[in-house]
Amino acid sequence: MPAARSHPEPADVCAADPAGPPLARADAEQIARLFKALSDPTRLQILSVIEASATGEACVCDLTEPFDMTQPAISHHLRVLVEAGLLSREKRGSWAWYSVIPHRLELLHHLRLSPAALRRP
Repeated sequence: MPAARSHPEPADVCAADPAGPPLARADAEQIARLFKALSDPTRLQILSVIEASATGEACVCDLTEPFDMTQPAISHHLRVLVEAGLLSREKRGSWAWYSVIPHRLELLHHLRLSPAALRRP
């Protein structure tokens, strides 16, 4: 007669202590908005262009040509980035200028992978 197998009781499996309290709902919603804003490749590129600019800012008029997009399309992406708290907007005359909010980009820098790392199998 074979020996009886010992299986953990369901209570034993589920009794693990969580690492800590769950993320607060308001924090989860804010982080989700941030990830949603960053989920578009054009917005990631816009952020990198503005961050790398000599002055740390860009006018919407400076972004239409590099992205081969219309001003309203670029403005939409910029609005999403402002609403997510990644960019600030300053009106100067008839143009809006956008600059990165450095402390808000910390998460992005921690998550950024090099293009070479993304190509690895």
